[in-house]
Amino acid sequence: MTYVGERSPGLSTQEHDSPRATLKDVVAAYVGLTKPRVIELLLLTTVPVMFFAARGVPGLGLVVATVVGGTLSAGSASVFNCVYDRDIDEQMRRTRRRALPRHIVSPGAALVFGAALAVLSTAILAIWVNTLSAALSLGANAFYVFVYTMLLKRRTTQNIVWGGIAGCFPAMIGWTAVTDHLSWAPVILFLVVFFWTPPHTWALALRYREDYANVDVPMLPVVKPAREVGRQIVLYSWVMVAVSLSLWPIASTGWFYPAAATVLGAIFLLQAHRMHARTRGTEDLSVIQPMHLFHSSNLYLSLLFVAVAVDPLISR
Repeated sequence: MTYVGERSPGLSTQEHDSPRATLKDVVAAYVGLTKPRVIELLLLTTVPVMFFAARGVPGLGLVVATVVGGTLSAGSASVFNCVYDRDIDEQMRRTRRRALPRHIVSPGAALVFGAALAVLSTAILAIWVNTLSAALSLGANAFYVFVYTMLLKRRTTQNIVWGGIAGCFPAMIGWTAVTDHLSWAPVILFLVVFFWTPPHTWALALRYREDYANVDVPMLPVVKPAREVGRQIVLYSWVMVAVSLSLWPIASTGWFYPAAATVLGAIFLLQAHRMHARTRGTEDLSVIQPMHLFHSSNLYLSLLFVAVAVDPLISR
C-alpha cells in the first residue's frame, strides 16, 4: 500500500512533500473505492422489488443478507473499475480526487480488496439467500468489469447503453432473493433501469464532456452535438416510461403503481423535452443545464421503485 508522502514513481516533488495519510484517510479511501453513492442507487432498485415479490414485507434476515451481499458485490465491481480506470481518473476533474489517483491506495492493494469483496459477497448470497441470486450478482460484477469497463467504455458511444446492463441486475436479484426464480415482472423492472441509464448518464456526461474528451472516452456528448444528445435522451425516456407502465398489466399490480408511474413518467418526459429544447442552437452548458435532468433522473427512479414497494402493501 502506498501512502501520500512516500516515494512513488510519477509523483511530483510537491506530492512527495505532502503529509502522510492518516488511518482515517486510508479507511475513507477504501470506502470511496466502492462508490457508495452508486451502491445506494443499486440497493434502491433491490429492496423495493423484494417487497413486490413477497406481496408484502419480506423477512428481515433475508433483506439484510441481500443488502449486505449486494453492497459488497457492487462495491467489488466499483473497486475493479477504479483500478482499471486509474489512468483516466487522474486526468478528469470529476474523478481525480479518488484514492488511486491520489496514491493513498496502491493498485495491488485495491485489487486484493476488490477480490475479497467479490468472494465474500458471493458467499453471503449463496449461503443466506440462494445460489441463483449469488450467480446473478457475480454475473453483474463480471459484466461491469469485463464488458463495460474493459471492452466498451473506451471504444464506442454505445458504452453506457450496453454497459449499463450491469446496473439492471439488482432488480432481478431482489426478485430472486424472495422467489428463487425469474419471471416477467423483474424483467420489466430490469428494462426500466436499462432505458433509464442512458438519459441519466448522458446528462452527467454533457456536464463533464470536456473531461471525457480529454481522455478519449467516446461518450455520446463527446462525439455528438448537444441537440442530438437531447434527442436521444427524449427517445430513451419515452421508451422507459412505456416499459414502466407495462408492469401494471403484466404483473397485475394494484392501482397505486400505475398512478405513480404515470405521474412520475409525465414529469420526467416534460423535463427531458425541456432540456432538448434548450439544446437548440447552443452548446452552452449554462443554458442547457444538464444536471437538472441528472438529478431529476435519480429522483424519478427512486420514487418509481418506492411505488413498486408500496403498491402491494396498499393493495393487500
